Amino acid sequence: MSVTAQSVWNNCLEFIKDNIQPQAYKTWFEPILAVKLSENSLSIQVPSKFFYEWLEEHYVKILKVALTKELGETAKLVYIIKMENTYGNKQPFTERIPSSNRTAVKAQDVDIPLNNKSPELRNPFVIPGIRNVKIESQLNPNYNFENFLEGDSNRLARSAGLAVASKPGGTSFNPLLIFGGVGLGKTHLAHAIGVDIKDKYPEKTVLYISAEKFTQQYIDSVKKNNRNDFIHFYQIIDILIIDDVQFLSGKTGTQDVFFHIFNHLHQNGKQVILTSDKAPVDMQDIEQRLLSRFKWGLSAELQSPDFETRVSILKNKLYRDGVEMPDDIVEYVAKNIKSNIRELEGAIISLIAQSSFNKKEITIDLAKQVVEKFVKNTKREVSIDYIQKIVSDYFQMDIDTLQSKTRKRHIVQARQLAMFFAKKLTKASLASIGSQIGKRDHATVLHACKTVDNLSTTDKQFRKYVEDLSKKLSV
Repeated sequence: MSVTAQSVWNNCLEFIKDNIQPQAYKTWFEPILAVKLSENSLSIQVPSKFFYEWLEEHYVKILKVALTKELGETAKLVYIIKMENTYGNKQPFTERIPSSNRTAVKAQDVDIPLNNKSPELRNPFVIPGIRNVKIESQLNPNYNFENFLEGDSNRLARSAGLAVASKPGGTSFNPLLIFGGVGLGKTHLAHAIGVDIKDKYPEKTVLYISAEKFTQQYIDSVKKNNRNDFIHFYQIIDILIIDDVQFLSGKTGTQDVFFHIFNHLHQNGKQVILTSDKAPVDMQDIEQRLLSRFKWGLSAELQSPDFETRVSILKNKLYRDGVEMPDDIVEYVAKNIKSNIRELEGAIISLIAQSSFNKKEITIDLAKQVVEKFVKNTKREVSIDYIQKIVSDYFQMDIDTLQSKTRKRHIVQARQLAMFFAKKLTKASLASIGSQIGKRDHATVLHACKTVDNLSTTDKQFRKYVEDLSKKLSV
């Protein structure tokens, strides 16, 4: 039987498969194609420069042993890097030679300069110049299921998270989108799922990243002209957790690259977990094709915890910190701070601190003082929907009228005030504000803000509108 590139490579794969973890084999060796065999030199095709560098760093020894078994001591391995960007345009073939064999190869066989190796391209989380050994998960082990207490407000999301952690990529909850308001535990639950998966499946690559950091990495990859390396890095992750995915709003380039990464992961049975401050149906300036994929799995909402859950959260927090506190005081705090878990725990920490620093006993009176100050000083998270409701109610009109295309002066002014406060009180972009308030463009929002500023200084009645609404919105 004649020896071919494929037969030699198949024999190499049999040896490699017996000597490494199944998941590593599937990730790093199944995508490789045998291209040609020339005397004692085997050429294999890999999908990116990143892929080549990873093989070189982690599997060069086993590759050398496998190839030597097949082709003898003078065996050479040539990499052919065939990079494809996500638009389907193929870059030319380029060849590279492993460091172990470079001395045996003529310089003209190599199309990419040998000194063109950039360690920072390997992993966006590694400081440039430092060779990376593994992909760190970026998970916080303090966020786990043990201290994510179950209640009516989070039962569906928590149960779905446990199911995903038990069988990542193997449930219908892919992607799992956890959404809800500020401080309700989205990030905690996302980390808890990742931590549990790492415990159960240590061989799997888990990565947590905020959408903001993901966007910055993408921008950097475009600047450094290594977009393909960036994409391929994310395509090899087994469980990808992206926090605050609504941050991608209006960022078309980042959305596009995430769309292709998401597709690759989903098609290959990898798990995607997302968090957001709103449900997919309420997300603005996110491409429809991406939103439709967010809806493929399960969208689970975290709501404000009920009284019983708030009490349990506080008691758990006190237990973990080794602090004792009378039940009536715990219940007082739980009864008066209802908005979110972050504020709830913040208040109890403040109470303990006040007691400790001032050497005062923890009493109901002290709890009242702390809770009163805490609630007063906690800045309310204001949404664009909330602003529109307050403005509409103030001017005694419904939201549809506020958003309508009418040019009646009092309605136009109400709409401009809503845009003004949306810009002032939220982190939304001008385009996102315009889109949510009557489907206007960013220029309209900019004009509205300038108009409000001008009228506030020249029109006494209009200035009163601004002052009244500022009080209602607790500015």
